[in-house]
Order: sequence, then structure tokens, then C-alpha cells
Amino acid sequence: MDHPQLSLRQQCQLLGLDRSGLYYEAVPERAENLRLMKLLDRQYTSHPEQGVRRMSLHLRELGHVVNVKRVRRLLRQMGLEAFYPKPRLSIPDPLAGRYPYLLKGMAITEPDQVWCADVTYIGLAEGFAYLVAIMDWFSRYVIAWELSNSMESAFCVAALERALATRRQPEIHNTDQGSQFTSAQWLGLLEERGIRVSLDGRGRAFDNIFIERLWRTVKWEHVFLHEHRTLGELRTGLREFFNYYNRRRWHSALEDQPPAVVYER
Repeated sequence: MDHPQLSLRQQCQLLGLDRSGLYYEAVPERAENLRLMKLLDRQYTSHPEQGVRRMSLHLRELGHVVNVKRVRRLLRQMGLEAFYPKPRLSIPDPLAGRYPYLLKGMAITEPDQVWCADVTYIGLAEGFAYLVAIMDWFSRYVIAWELSNSMESAFCVAALERALATRRQPEIHNTDQGSQFTSAQWLGLLEERGIRVSLDGRGRAFDNIFIERLWRTVKWEHVFLHEHRTLGELRTGLREFFNYYNRRRWHSALEDQPPAVVYER
């Protein structure tokens, strides 16, 4: 953060960071909570429709008597919420007019027509991390990804910049309404490239379904099979996995071709 021509406030704004975060030292989660978070992550990956109450019952079934408030806090920290239509859907969202959901009824027929992005939680032996991926909707090709130990928007913006550095870009970019994807840095980068912004409707369970399927694949075929201890180990493992996913893993929806064949065709 040592830059003589920019104030700390300006540097934080450019990076999408809260200035108070510069002086905050995170308190690591207790080992018991990390174990519970891993169990919750596995259950959520298999049953994303389960909410706090059912997750609490699942932990109790495994022998962990945990109150609902604690489960709710851990799920929020992981960025997980039940994957089903939520109540009170008629309340207008302040972003809905400016950035509506653009994909309803749209035929997506070629690469770079629509990209999508999302963030997921990944447990480590010595903590946890957050993974963002940017994927081409038509080919399922993962264009860029990045890891972080916090939910600040900077690592998402870095992944988007890396995706756009390929000299390809979508007509439309779709995400949920998470704070990372409604930050000024993220939206500004899309708008200056002339990319139309599409945001999932609040409570809409299936607006960004393909990247939800990607997370299930990443976790069941890699993360849950390897006990990565650190962020560095996870980064190395994911680099190998995404190369395999893009170039060697067959997809039935792509007529049994890997995503790279369809995206680069």
C-alpha cells in the first residue's frame, strides 16, 4: 500500500477494499468450527436446498449438537445460502431496473455470448479460502479463476481482468447480486468494455445454474479428494484441475467434448 501519489483512501477504492480492513487483524476460526464448516460444505454441495434448520439437524445426526445461531453464522461466513426460491419476491430490488436479468428465454448458441461468475467456499486443513471462477456459459469453459482468504471484491476483479486480457469478451456477463459483483470496480470494468450486465433476481434459484454445477464438479472431483493445507497448495491443485476440466474432461451436454474444444473452435 506504499504509493506516494495516491492516498490510502484512493488505493482502497481502486482495490475494492474497505479502509478499516487495513487495520483489522482477522481472528482465526477455532478448529472445531473449521471441522463443522467442512461438514456443512459437503452437505451443501450434495443438498444446496437445505437451509439452516436442516443443516443443524444434519450436524446433530453426525454427533455435533450445535445451535441454529452458530450454524447460521458459519453458513454466512462461508457465503452459502439455501438454493431455493425465497419469500417476499415481489419487493422490488434497487438494482433490478438498472441491471435486470437478461437471460430469460434467451437462446445461447455460441461462445462469448454470455459469461457468468460466482464465488464458492473451500475448506483447507489450516483454514479456508474463497474461489471465484469466470465461465463461458455455452461451452462451460473456465476462462479465469482466482483465490482469496477474504470475500473482498479485489480478487474477483483480478479474475475478470485476467479473463478480459485474453482479448475475448462476452456480449452479456451474468452473476448473482453479491457485493463482489455489484461493486463499482466490477461494474465499471464491464461497462467500460461495453459488456451488458445481467444480475440474477433475488431468490431465483436457477438463474446461474451452470456455474453452480461447476462448483459441484470442482468439489467432488478435486477438493474433497485432496486435503490441501494452505492457499498455495490449493492454488497448485486447482491449476492442474482446471486444465484437466477445460481440456480433457468430457461433457455430455457438449456431445462428449471437453469445453476447450467447443470454446476455441
